[in-house]
Amino acid sequence: MEEFIYLIVAQTGTKPARFFKFFTRKPYNHVSLSGDITLSEMYSFCRTYRPFPLPATFNKETVGEGTLGKFGTIPCEIYRVTVTHEQKQRYNRVIDHFAANRNIYSYNLLGLLAVYLNIEWNRKKSFVCSQFVAYTMDKIGIELEKPFCLYKPDDFRHFPGATLIYSGELNSFYNNIRLLPIRERN
Repeated sequence: MEEFIYLIVAQTGTKPARFFKFFTRKPYNHVSLSGDITLSEMYSFCRTYRPFPLPATFNKETVGEGTLGKFGTIPCEIYRVTVTHEQKQRYNRVIDHFAANRNIYSYNLLGLLAVYLNIEWNRKKSFVCSQFVAYTMDKIGIELEKPFCLYKPDDFRHFPGATLIYSGELNSFYNNIRLLPIRERN
């Protein structure tokens, strides 16, 4: 039986997100991971409290809550990556590790500039969203085309082995997929 990991590339309406969209000229400036098509468990490095960009760290994101609940329209693309059973188990272990140790991780604010200047700079306990996603993919055995610290959210729109399964509004996808019978979700 095939197993999957999902890449969610999105654009929220926060002031930092709008700034990065203006600066990068890319349609999406945030990326999250999910091990489930229903997106009931999405993970990324992002703000911890909705009103404030900092502090930020590893967080579970929930559609309709927190920052994702602040905006009625969140443009996104969702990609499916086929993984082996062993890779899916490794994915779960990586997520469990970050969840259990989230207090030792921080948002890579300094590295954010390095990413956009294409300067390779690994910080062991600090990530931006795209670095976290690339790091996770590397740790589960999916080959990267460049160092994980150089990944930007837009890179996941062209990630090798990723198949676009949805382009549209995140809340609509989330609400509609949960209505489908389990056998029709993949």
